[in-house]
Amino acid sequence: MGPAGVGKTTVGRRLAQDLGWPFLDADSLHSPEAVEKMARGRGLTDAEREPWLLRVRHAIRQLRETATHVVVACSALKQQYRELIATGLSDVRWVYLQASPALLRDRLAARTGHFADPGILSGQLTDLEPPTDALVVSAALPVDDAVAAIRAAIGS
Repeated sequence: MGPAGVGKTTVGRRLAQDLGWPFLDADSLHSPEAVEKMARGRGLTDAEREPWLLRVRHAIRQLRETATHVVVACSALKQQYRELIATGLSDVRWVYLQASPALLRDRLAARTGHFADPGILSGQLTDLEPPTDALVVSAALPVDDAVAAIRAAIGS
């Protein structure tokens, strides 16, 4: 979890691949209206996010019907978002990819092919409630090092 540009999808995909677990990018579950709004550089309100968060939880539950473990990339910026996603899922473990605003701005400026306009970053940083119950991994690490740190922490 973490704000736009932190590397959730990149690290999550590699982790899932290394572990042989399914991967879910929560961005794929946004409504067309939400995608359009974020593409204009406007962040979502809590009310606009709630249906998306419920879809994320539902997708995790569906994946868990056939897989013991799942890796999910999701911003989950606020504690209430994380609680909503984890409702009924007692074994959720959070990994917070932590990055400086400067690193995030640089990555977003260089990123292509993603709907989220860099203009959403300031709102995401305002909304960000760093978790107190998560493994914290520096997003500045090379991907392989970040994945290794996560694997060491989860015992896989």
